[in-house]
Amino acid sequence: MNQDTSVKKYALITVTLASFLTPFMGSAVNLAIPSIGKEFNSSALLLGWVVTSYLLASAAFLLPFGRYADIIGRKKVFITGVAIFSFTSLLCGMAGSIQALIAFRVLQGIGGAMLFGTSMAILTSVYPPQERGKVLGINVATVYTGLSLGPVLGGVMNQHLGWQSIFYLNVLIGCLVVFLAMMKLKGEWAGAGGESFDLGGSALYVSGVTAFMYGISSFAASPWAKYILVAGLLLLLLFVRYEIRLEQPILNLRLFTRSASFAFSNLAALINYSATFAVGFLLSLYLQVVAGFDSQTAGLILLSQPVIMALLSPFAGTLSDRVEPRVVASWGMGLTTAGLFIFSFLTVQTPLWLIIVNLVLIGTGFALFSSPNSNAIMGSVEKRFYGVASSTLGTMRLTGQAISMAIATLIVTLYLGGAELSPAQAELLTRSVKVSFCIFALTCFGGIFASLARGKVTTGGVSRQP
Repeated sequence: MNQDTSVKKYALITVTLASFLTPFMGSAVNLAIPSIGKEFNSSALLLGWVVTSYLLASAAFLLPFGRYADIIGRKKVFITGVAIFSFTSLLCGMAGSIQALIAFRVLQGIGGAMLFGTSMAILTSVYPPQERGKVLGINVATVYTGLSLGPVLGGVMNQHLGWQSIFYLNVLIGCLVVFLAMMKLKGEWAGAGGESFDLGGSALYVSGVTAFMYGISSFAASPWAKYILVAGLLLLLLFVRYEIRLEQPILNLRLFTRSASFAFSNLAALINYSATFAVGFLLSLYLQVVAGFDSQTAGLILLSQPVIMALLSPFAGTLSDRVEPRVVASWGMGLTTAGLFIFSFLTVQTPLWLIIVNLVLIGTGFALFSSPNSNAIMGSVEKRFYGVASSTLGTMRLTGQAISMAIATLIVTLYLGGAELSPAQAELLTRSVKVSFCIFALTCFGGIFASLARGKVTTGGVSRQP
């Protein structure tokens, strides 16, 4: 095996293992939330922050670390990120209070940001354009495998070994990733070596994104949230104004103006995640409160979506190496829109087989969208911007996830108020779920046009208007 093939092999193994960590952790921890609440006698608000704090920190630090990795080396930042993620996973498992757990989750989110900002950039640096769609598809499939195993394996571990075991498993996998990266992943990739790091822009960005996402996440729960949301938007506007004037910003805004593919592919990603992330949350409530299934059965039903995503993502990525990513991704967005629209007609009498078939439809649509869209983004920028491009896509994903949850939570709260979830609220809950899916279907429908507007991406990584 020559050195080039060896680097490719271990880059793929290392990055895909790391890409498994974060989605597995997310879906498994969601299942463990009731156990965590019982142990710490915690309120629902604090339990929500066990999930949100990680999401917030990841989104806020993604872009600065992506740019920093472009300057000092992507492998350095990647290894540091995995090490932080692993160590803070150990601290999370040892947490003695809900407040400590939330604090450690923030630190874990910072480590996660270093992973998100470099993993895709490393693969794109190592593999040539004609192989890029295939390996990105494998990477996306690993993400969906993590999402699929999370509810099943996490549920078993939570029940028999305690919620702490979920965090300890991540420590073991993280240590393996660090070992492989240090011992087997030869070379370094720094597309912007020698350039300066924009500290002022980073501070504006981190504070702006934090305030913006906190405002969205807490809009229905806190009277101050709307003011914090506005403050976040103002800080982000200041950030844009500040960045335009710099020669070496953390986010090269010219990427958006020069490349239609980069701009519209990122917009399509934001719209897609905004429309789809809360599907599992809403259906979990519907299946357990309205349809009367227990949590284990509900989890098995919901598995049909990530399983089909994991199976089809490599195929979709390979297809986007041969067919325009715009075409494949737009078809995926269309299928997802159809699935979301069908769910807007949910009733108490909706047959289970229809729910499963529709989840497969949404999973197929998302698989056809995600890998080709990632391929389009990474193929539309120069090598020295791979870290920023990867981080921008990750930021779109995390921000979209926060928006999706905010919309779903807001609609459910408007219908149910402060009432506890119980079969007595089944009719109101069903209405809120239907309205949410209607909003998500309309949002996703708009995303089809963003996907189509991206233009063509050639194998040389040059985009042009359609």
